Amino acid sequence: MKYLMMVTGTQLDYEAMAGKASEGNPAWGEKDMQTMFAHMQKINDDLAETGEMLAGEGLAEPAKTRFVTPDAEGRPVISDGPYGETKELLAGFWILECENLDRVTEIAKRVAECPAPAGAPARPVVIRPILDSGGDLC
Repeated sequence: MKYLMMVTGTQLDYEAMAGKASEGNPAWGEKDMQTMFAHMQKINDDLAETGEMLAGEGLAEPAKTRFVTPDAEGRPVISDGPYGETKELLAGFWILECENLDRVTEIAKRVAECPAPAGAPARPVVIRPILDSGGDLC
């Protein structure tokens, strides 16, 4: 079974990782970043070794996001992010092929244990099964 495992973040999270603190989001130092990257790289290496990782990437900050939505007449409206109504956006993802949901949950627990500076917000790790073509939507 294939799964999409995602981590979320806010613009303030990205700014904190760039060294700019805000309320509830302490600034990350160079050592914090190195520790975080080493943790994630170890997970990626382990998943590559087991053959479970099909793809995975970190994403640019929400300020570089673009939304394309149809207006009332169906014409595309292009908006730059981030938006006040959208606080958390996708920050990174993995596409995994695992035996079952329990295995993906084990991996998500490792991701959730990623080191961060004291006081940094905890963001969920989201797991979504990927439908086979023609799979059940409900």
